[in-house]
Amino acid sequence: MRHRRRGRILGRSPSHRRAMLRNLASSLILTERDAEFDQNAPKVKGRVTTTLHKAKEVRPLVEKCVTIARHSLKHQENAKQFETSAERGTSEWKQWRSSDQWQKWCAAIAPTVAARRRVLQLLGDKQAVKILFDDIAPRFADRNGGYTRVLRLAQPRLGDAGLQAIIEFVGVHDRETVRSEKPSFGADDDDNVDASDTPDDVSAESEESEASEPAAKTE
Repeated sequence: MRHRRRGRILGRSPSHRRAMLRNLASSLILTERDAEFDQNAPKVKGRVTTTLHKAKEVRPLVEKCVTIARHSLKHQENAKQFETSAERGTSEWKQWRSSDQWQKWCAAIAPTVAARRRVLQLLGDKQAVKILFDDIAPRFADRNGGYTRVLRLAQPRLGDAGLQAIIEFVGVHDRETVRSEKPSFGADDDDNVDASDTPDDVSAESEESEASEPAAKTE
């Protein structure tokens, strides 16, 4: 029995399954890199095509990494007030290093360093961690969860007919529903104007006819 054993096996051993999900999560984050001169550039940024079950299984891992990076943003902002703009190795930087500002900076930046180490432990890719903390986390600073979506593809995979799906970050390829405006036709407007004028004309003609009928009877 598989009591309390959550998750999909995916036909792999535990170590193989962890390595596969880690590589898939890193691949999704690495699609956000600047690949202008890269020979293996991603087709679409922030999107990976895989099987449906793998996409559903890797989504919690990606969401967890983004949440850890997002929670470290406030500590990074607090540490900016204690940092220096001097270049490393200069006399000004050495003076800042021996001052109390450096001690305050270390205390303020410590949660961010711990968060980076935790994400590096989950992903195992330093470049993916850097992209996650520098580019992706600030994008979701005001979003509490739901950073990715899984969309099932209609066409199965060639070879084994596996169910395919895409997993992507939200906010980039969102589909906006635009309500179309009601068309206006000039001929219809003229007809409406004529129709609005006819009741007044008919009422005026009826009043004139009623006034002329009694005069004819008296004669």
